[in-house]
Amino acid sequence: MDDTDEALAKTTVIDIPEAVGVFDRFEDLQQAYYDLRTVGFSRHDLSLLGKEEVLKEKLGKSYWRAEELEDDPRAPRAAFVSEDAIGALEGSLAGGFLYVGSMIALGAMLTPASTLAASIAAVAIGGTPAAVVGVLLARRAGQKHKDYYAHQIEHGGMLLWVRVRDDEHERLAVEILKGHSGRDVHVHDWSE
Repeated sequence: MDDTDEALAKTTVIDIPEAVGVFDRFEDLQQAYYDLRTVGFSRHDLSLLGKEEVLKEKLGKSYWRAEELEDDPRAPRAAFVSEDAIGALEGSLAGGFLYVGSMIALGAMLTPASTLAASIAAVAIGGTPAAVVGVLLARRAGQKHKDYYAHQIEHGGMLLWVRVRDDEHERLAVEILKGHSGRDVHVHDWSE
């Protein structure tokens, strides 16, 4: 038994059909995701290809193409993260660091001997560097998200798997995936 056979033997699949499509643009993938959610698919029914590190660990490949992984039950899965969620994360990081830095500076200046002007200056001086750190971390998080999708596009496209529980959901999933420029849209009779 080689490594591939061993990895396949350790993979658990369930007897629920799954639609799959490949997308070349993030905007199309995102819109397909939102439309699937709108017609009643749970976020737990939808998955994307996992990070490259996990892919290499699980499959031992340094180079892959999307079409090789569409129907491979060993392909690692990940949850969809919307641009809105990334924007909220970026805002939280930048704002959170500004708040913490300002509160630390303000706490240091809240003594009976401090003046209002000194307290305001301390908040500005303490909050600004913290906000810069927050912005840098936010940009890094946003860039990692963009790199994740760009890397998949370089390898043939972004995969979206959709569990379908009956014929009607299968029809809806295929229609939505194709309707948003999904290619090679098809259904296999199992899911991970």
